[in-house]
Amino acid sequence: MDLQTRKIELVQQFLKIESEEVISSIEQLLKSSQKILEDDRFKPMTMKEFNARIDKSMEDSKIGHWISQEDLLEEMKSW
Repeated sequence: MDLQTRKIELVQQFLKIESEEVISSIEQLLKSSQKILEDDRFKPMTMKEFNARIDKSMEDSKIGHWISQEDLLEEMKSW
């Protein structure tokens, strides 16, 4: 599916939303995403940095430094 089609489908889904809370969450997500994109200091990771992050994540997983999806969703409610 091309980007234009995905945008149209997203807008169609957005127009069906009736929850003020969901709309607010989407607005916050868009604002924070825009800040990241506008930040002059933002630079893509190198492959070396990317692989280092993967290694760190795997190590964290092995030693139990992780959070379940359910716990993360619960934590996100307070954001």
